[in-house]
Amino acid sequence: MPRDCNSILHVATGCPTRTRSAHSVALRLLVAMLLVVNGAGCNIYGRPQRTASHEATLKANCEGDPAKMPAKELAKVSLPPYVIEPPDILLIDALRIVPKPPFRIQSFDSLQVIVEGTLLEQPINGIYVVEPGGLLDLGPSYGKVAVGGKSLDEAQDAVFRHLKRVLREPQVSLTLAQAAGQQQVSGEHLVGPDGTVNLGTYGSVYVTGMTLAEAKEAIEAQLDKFLDAPLVSVDVFSYNSKVYYVITEGAGQGDNVAKFPVTGNETVLDAIAQINGLSKLSSKEIWIARPAPSGIGCDQVLPVDIDAIMRGGATATNYQLLPGDRVFIAQDPWIAFNTVIEKVTAPFEQIMGSTLLGAQTIYTFQRGANFGFGGVCWVAREVYGEENPNWLLFRAWLLTEAPIWVRDAYATHGEAFAAWIHDKPLAKLAVRTVMDTILAFRGAELAERWGIDTDVAVPNATPLR
Repeated sequence: MPRDCNSILHVATGCPTRTRSAHSVALRLLVAMLLVVNGAGCNIYGRPQRTASHEATLKANCEGDPAKMPAKELAKVSLPPYVIEPPDILLIDALRIVPKPPFRIQSFDSLQVIVEGTLLEQPINGIYVVEPGGLLDLGPSYGKVAVGGKSLDEAQDAVFRHLKRVLREPQVSLTLAQAAGQQQVSGEHLVGPDGTVNLGTYGSVYVTGMTLAEAKEAIEAQLDKFLDAPLVSVDVFSYNSKVYYVITEGAGQGDNVAKFPVTGNETVLDAIAQINGLSKLSSKEIWIARPAPSGIGCDQVLPVDIDAIMRGGATATNYQLLPGDRVFIAQDPWIAFNTVIEKVTAPFEQIMGSTLLGAQTIYTFQRGANFGFGGVCWVAREVYGEENPNWLLFRAWLLTEAPIWVRDAYATHGEAFAAWIHDKPLAKLAVRTVMDTILAFRGAELAERWGIDTDVAVPNATPLR
């Protein structure tokens, strides 16, 4: 190596360069020193700082109350009555759905039919569904009876007269077991964006902001317009509106936010378990940011000692999570610092990489001359002939773009291989086919880059010598 090639200023003069990583380390070290010197007093990571006005508001309006300590593991509290909001899913069960009189039987109504004096082994005792068209099927021995549009008494009389044709003294009892309208009420109901649940043909009911007891009353009041003394039960099938968040700071690589439903029993440790533990980008600095109602300003920041919770089983900071809580997991400051350095140095490394690539190409040509193929390129010259500049194009490809193992093999065995194919036209033709294929894709660009005359440098255009 030339002695004057130990400076980064010589990389463009053809000197063999040091490894790129060495320059990268030096550049990153310089940037790190500048950040440390100029960044004194700056907070580029960690807990967000409050403004002076915010601190004054907290001191004025949010004095600590020892009687209102945050709930934690082994000292949990019951949450207030659940308030329904979109997009909760309610489970409504219709306990009593009886249409208002006068009731008329419709298709898909379920009727309880009990008949005494039936044929042996062919009883009529059970619930029968009215078929489309209003027919009631009593079995193969008794046939069907038209009951659609009739009252219960009229339907009972129709069944009696129909069975009188087959039975001697039938005694018929017919009651309503279940109206078809119940199927439109029972089941899961999504609270829509407008705050209502849809009850099918009975309309919609506004339930947002209500407790379950209040929603039950509202639904029954709506059904009372169509039914006789309706009775329903209401429960929450899916708690979608009350959630807490786990925010994982990404050390400059993008933060991650996960959302989980609040069921009233979660703690900080449960939240960490939901995200499968702390990532390699995270530190052990964790806190809960608990928002306050809008305009009050009494938000809370509850520090969490995760080491004490996980290693020592401590419960003092394993707080019970409430709706809206933000469990914030701070980033590892060293990883964040390294990311900042990488962002600052990346553009300079790209510029430096291009410079080093050009310098390395020049040095490769110089080094190639020492190997013996930089100025000769035995095989290509043997295949194309000295008058055909295609052998120069192939040499340019070999030195700048060929895989390293191809270049090394050429340098080691090229001269002997060229001597071997000298009097073997078929072998020479096979090698030339490969070289022509390479030049067909890269020849024009290489000729333009290195200023090689391409008047006759077209693959397969020159006769084989």
